[in-house]
Amino acid sequence: PDITCVPLSANRLDDYLAFFDTKAFTDNPRWAGCYCYYPVHDTERTAWAKRTAAENRAEVTACIRAGTTQGYLAYRDGEVVGWCHAGPFSMYPMLRDEPEPESATLGVIFCFVVAPEVRGRGVAAGLLTAACDELRAQGHHIARAKPVKSATGPAANHLGPLALYLKAGFRVVREDGDDVFVEKALT
Repeated sequence: PDITCVPLSANRLDDYLAFFDTKAFTDNPRWAGCYCYYPVHDTERTAWAKRTAAENRAEVTACIRAGTTQGYLAYRDGEVVGWCHAGPFSMYPMLRDEPEPESATLGVIFCFVVAPEVRGRGVAAGLLTAACDELRAQGHHIARAKPVKSATGPAANHLGPLALYLKAGFRVVREDGDDVFVEKALT
């Protein structure tokens, strides 16, 4: 499909919320309450399992308005059909336990959500390209992701399919059980 990928901004907040309110998890209602706030929540201050959808929606709204979360929206015919959560390593409190000497120049690709009716049509690939291009423009030298090796189905592939990353030029840097750490030089 004819897809345009753009960075998330406060002026696109309504589009983002409409996507998560109505399309993002129509085939996976168990995750409908996340609003992709999970990657930026503070694991030391927040008990994720006790959070409600309304709380996550309010928090991610505040983050988007404040510019403390980053990602990319995929549009088709003026409507959001996909999302990729990606940004600087420092943006993700949950990664603070992973010492990273190159954290200042490291970009992280966290999640993908693609509307069921357009899956398998290049939306995630377009989002991944947009994320890498923008991370490079922001001065990041490496993009890193952690897909799951044995992921089956859209919900399990929320970190992005391994094949997607490999096709985009990422290389496997290590494996830890079912987790595969991949990186791509952006310079």
